[in-house]
Amino acid sequence: MGLQNFRTLATFSGFRFTPLVVVELASNVKEETITWLLSRIRDQQQNGGDGDGFLSMAECQYIIKHELETLRAKDETHVPGHSQAKLYPGKSIIRRLLSKGLLVQIFPLHEKEELKRLSFSWYKKVKLSLQPLDDIRHYYGEGQALYFGFLEYFTFALVPMALIGVPYYLFDWEDYDKYVVFAVFNLIWCTVILELWKRFSASLAYRWGTLSRKKAFEEPRPGFHGVLGFNPVTGREEPVYPTAKRHLRIYLVSLPFVLLCLYLSLYVMMIYFQMEGWALSVHDEDPTFWTGILLFIPSIIYAVVIEIMNLIYRYAAEFLTEWENHRLESSYQNHLVLKVLVFNFFNCFASLFYIAFVMQDMVLLRQSLATLLITSQILNQFMEAFLPYWLQRRRNKKMIRKVQKKRTLEDKELPLVEQVRLEADMSTYLGTFDDYLELFLLFGYVSLFSCVYPLAAVLVVLNNITEVYSDAFKMCQVFKRPFSDPAANIGVWQLAFEAMSVIAVVTNCALIGMSPQVKAYFPESETQLILWTVAIEHGLLAFKFILTFLIPDIPKHIQIKLSRLEFESLEALKKKPKKKKMQPLKREPSDGYCPV
Repeated sequence: MGLQNFRTLATFSGFRFTPLVVVELASNVKEETITWLLSRIRDQQQNGGDGDGFLSMAECQYIIKHELETLRAKDETHVPGHSQAKLYPGKSIIRRLLSKGLLVQIFPLHEKEELKRLSFSWYKKVKLSLQPLDDIRHYYGEGQALYFGFLEYFTFALVPMALIGVPYYLFDWEDYDKYVVFAVFNLIWCTVILELWKRFSASLAYRWGTLSRKKAFEEPRPGFHGVLGFNPVTGREEPVYPTAKRHLRIYLVSLPFVLLCLYLSLYVMMIYFQMEGWALSVHDEDPTFWTGILLFIPSIIYAVVIEIMNLIYRYAAEFLTEWENHRLESSYQNHLVLKVLVFNFFNCFASLFYIAFVMQDMVLLRQSLATLLITSQILNQFMEAFLPYWLQRRRNKKMIRKVQKKRTLEDKELPLVEQVRLEADMSTYLGTFDDYLELFLLFGYVSLFSCVYPLAAVLVVLNNITEVYSDAFKMCQVFKRPFSDPAANIGVWQLAFEAMSVIAVVTNCALIGMSPQVKAYFPESETQLILWTVAIEHGLLAFKFILTFLIPDIPKHIQIKLSRLEFESLEALKKKPKKKKMQPLKREPSDGYCPV
């Protein structure tokens, strides 16, 4: 199939090489098409190199991906050799080949020896040490390394919450007085850990050379399409699409769709409460061991339905965001994250808010929170660890029978062509979006209702420990090697976590204000109770923002180093001699420069 075209592509290149990225074409692609694609890839390229060790393998593969994605059609009306595959000026060639089935996939190859070393230091031995973030960054890029760094940081940050939560769990649930201190600690904890993470991620980004990465001249994303025109800033030829047309799509189609999905989520939630009421009535009529178990069934069913709805909505949100035709990848990601977060937050937490503030049933709130948290963790571990591992084992066995090998890629050296064949059949890694989303929801379970279920932090710590090993295993053994993603921080997810911490302040203050012990201080005036609760909530929010202001995002020593670099750059520019009128220069063969 596409393997023959891999050989053909290598033959057309005219020399032996160490492959970094595989471009798998369909079996029916003609040699005329391959010749044209190679000529477009080579178009306007100059000879040169990057020097041994100057760029990591992940960075080299990212550059190749970038060059492939920026290939745009110009005067061609169709793909040579395939008249049915129409081309339009400004359209992405690679995406067109993918949509017409002429291009199967593009993926970077694993480095077998380096992968073995990374696997051994990362997940193959149980150890009480930190993850090898520098090695992860070197092999997978900064985006992946920052995710695993945040996962590790979040797990350690939860340890104080877990240690304090255990004794609180062992005491009487209905004594709210002792939860006030725990809730206040939680609110300070949310702010401090997020601010300290900014400092830690800034240190990592500075060490990796991405802290000052600019996105001012970010190029159009591969999926962006429009009429071919000129960028007024850079002067480059690129697709142009009216902003007004994009806004019409967002506000007239995407926004109503999101609101409709929220309504459906609310409808499903009311069905859940009907099931919950039925289970309670059965248990009240004849309380037995089995009716006691029946009380947990509605919450378990609802947790499963939530995960299914989140999955379906995710695909719809991706389709809509793609259809909106955003020019920049950052804009695309921001709109996608916003759509998914709004729905997931409403879908996962609406029932808990309803139980807490409408029904005001703290026993049911605690039971529902525990059931939703535990069920979602079990489902996520099954979907993210066991299922991919089982599917990959099946694929590997099938592929190994095809190539008549008794050992896997990890255990025995395979020829290049067979390595390509084996990795081409691996699952495709879809990025860190779902991983961050899972951490965001877990952070919500921990922070929103801390004074009702303080044991949540313990469950999340246990989940995160298994998550580190399962994610590491998947990255090394289950998925194709992903292209690197240069990043200076966790992006829009930082804002998402900070927004959750603000909501946590309001939620915890309201829960404390509803407690019988607090209400006893205001027996005659409920208005006074509300005013005092709002005043305390505003005071805590003010304290939170003061903490945010007092803790700088970038450590002082890194600020000094950045300022020194900027100063040295300015000094170098000052010392640069002014350009004189260009004179013809004779360049000897031994000269090490070429005049521009």
